[in-house]
Amino acid sequence: MTSEGPQHAAPAALPRHAVLRLIARKNVLAGLMFIGIAALGLFVSRNYPVGTALRMGTGYVPRLLCWTLLGLGVAVLVQGLLEKHAPAEGGGFTRLFPVVVVTASLTAFALAIEQLGLVLAILLLVGIGALAARGIKPMEAVAAALGLAVLSWAIFILGLGLTIPVWPVW
Repeated sequence: MTSEGPQHAAPAALPRHAVLRLIARKNVLAGLMFIGIAALGLFVSRNYPVGTALRMGTGYVPRLLCWTLLGLGVAVLVQGLLEKHAPAEGGGFTRLFPVVVVTASLTAFALAIEQLGLVLAILLLVGIGALAARGIKPMEAVAAALGLAVLSWAIFILGLGLTIPVWPVW
């Protein structure tokens, strides 16, 4: 038995809504964002002298970081494209909330570091930033903040000799 209806060939490409759903996945968007930022950084630093590993120029580290970010972006993008299906997510505000909270925590850190010092500014940074993720226990956030404060102090104050205030100057 054959049907009398018209025969449809398989579409050569995905329908437009399927492509949009594919691009709207978190990992695909994150990978594209990483690739875009890396490409911008590589473009901006294109005229910086790179030098060698022993005698680094001003463009060595920025370009190295951009190439690393580009590789990470490609890996995240491929992972997002290979996902079977993306889990259902909340509405617009619930998806935007972590971005707003992390941006607020970075802004608070930048505004507080000179007045509160490195240690308290990092505690503020991690405390506000912890609100962006579900399931973080207060003791985990405190432990992360203290570890980050000690590591930052060791790298920036002891190692590099920067003159960042460690404690508040009141």
